[in-house]
Amino acid sequence: MSSTPVHRNTGRVGRPGYDRDSLLRVAVAVFNERGYDGTGMEELAKRLGLSKSSIYHHVSGKEELLGLALGRALDALFAVLDEVPDRDVTATARLEHVVHRSVEVLAAELPYVTLLLRVRGNSAVERHALDKRREFDRRVAELVTLAAAEGGVRADVDPHLTSRLLFGTVNSLVEWYRPDGDLPVSALAGALTTVLFDGLRATPGN
Repeated sequence: MSSTPVHRNTGRVGRPGYDRDSLLRVAVAVFNERGYDGTGMEELAKRLGLSKSSIYHHVSGKEELLGLALGRALDALFAVLDEVPDRDVTATARLEHVVHRSVEVLAAELPYVTLLLRVRGNSAVERHALDKRREFDRRVAELVTLAAAEGGVRADVDPHLTSRLLFGTVNSLVEWYRPDGDLPVSALAGALTTVLFDGLRATPGN
């Protein structure tokens, strides 16, 4: 991912009392509320209680903030794909693990994943994010294909469609799940995985 246009930490030290992480949290909240295209540096400065020049001390502009936010969500999701390196584990088990952990990542990084799911490709940073989402879908589809070949999931459904259905369900959680509510993320991830994979289990004739 180092060859992408997503901006990384430039090593600049923030002014006392502010840091890049706190600035990023506020920026992501504003982007989600107003839309990235509808948010100007003036609005960010107002929300932060900073001058625009103080923000520019931390980052080059709002595009860098967007790149940092999307990169955080993408890095967390892609890390899930590599969490089960033991090739003795079945593809079906790895697929279930990816789905279960993706729910946990979504809950842990909810504002960042929400922003990722809302980008439309209007800038180089957004187009890169969409490319990475397609790569993630492709790698999940490859796992689905392997799981079907070993008889763990249905082989009569296109693996790319299965991947889209799985993560369409996972991604829909951003619309209603709140990590500070009454439903623990562990229970949510377990229930979602059970419901989805009960429908995907291979049965005689499939």
